[in-house]
Amino acid sequence: MFATALIVFREILEAALLVGIVAAATRAVPGRNRWLAVGIAAGIFGACLVALGTERIAEMASGIGQELFNATVLGIAVIMLAWHNLWMSSHGAALASDARDVGGEIRDGRRACSVLAIVVGLAVLREGSETVLFLYGIAATDGGASWPMLTGALIGFAAGITVGYTLYAGLLRAPLRWFFAATGILVLFLAAGMASQAARFLIQADLLPSLAMPLWDTSSVLPQPSIAGTILHGLVGYDAHPAGMQVVAYVLTLVIIGAGMKWVSRNKSPSPSKATSS
Repeated sequence: MFATALIVFREILEAALLVGIVAAATRAVPGRNRWLAVGIAAGIFGACLVALGTERIAEMASGIGQELFNATVLGIAVIMLAWHNLWMSSHGAALASDARDVGGEIRDGRRACSVLAIVVGLAVLREGSETVLFLYGIAATDGGASWPMLTGALIGFAAGITVGYTLYAGLLRAPLRWFFAATGILVLFLAAGMASQAARFLIQADLLPSLAMPLWDTSSVLPQPSIAGTILHGLVGYDAHPAGMQVVAYVLTLVIIGAGMKWVSRNKSPSPSKATSS
C-alpha cells in the first residue's frame, strides 16, 4: 500500500502542478475550462488504453513466460524510475517555467487554445501511463492487485491532488523542492526493491544464478508478512530471505541511480565562480 501511495502521489502531484500552472496562466482566456477538461479527459482515456494493453500482454504471457514477463515489466519500471529521478534532478525547476510560458503564449494569442488540451492531455497521459506501469510492477512483486494496493492508489491520488492544489494556491509555503527531494529518495529505494524482485523472477526462470539462496533469513526477527515487514517491503524493498543476486541487483541499482542523481544535480547549473567569470 505504501509503495502504491508513493508512486501515485508523485505522479499525480506532477500532473496537478502542470495543469494548475497552465490554468492560472490562461485564466482570462475564453473557453479555457472546456479545453482543460478535454485535455484531462483525453489523457485519462489514453492511460486507460495503456492499462488495458498491459493487462492483455500479461494474459498472453501467463504460464511459462510469466516470470520473464514480470521481470521485464519490473526492469522497465526501474529504468523509468531512474530516468524520472535523473530528469527531475536536472529539469524539475524548468517544469513550472515551461508550463507558465505555454500558458502565457496562449493568453497573449501567440498559440491556439487547442494547445491547452494538447499540453494538459500529454501531461496526464505521461503521468498516468507511468503510474499504470509502476503499479503493475508493484502488483507483480506482491502476487497481484489487492485491496491494500487499491487503497494506497486512492490515498496517493487524493494526496497528490491536495498537495498540488495547496502548493499552487500558496496555502502551503514549504518549497516544492523539499517534496521532490524527499519523494525522490523514497523512489530510489523503491526502484532498488523492484530491481531485486526482477532478479528473483529471473532466478526462478533459471536465467540468473542465485549466488546463495537464501543469502540470509531474518524471518524469525522481522517476518515479511508482519506490519513492520510489510511497511519496509513497500518502502525499501525489504526481503526476509533474499538470494545473493537480489542483493547485488539492489545495491547496484542504489549506487548507479544515486550517483547519477548526485552528478546531474551537481552539474545542472554553472558554479558561482564560472558564472562570475563569464
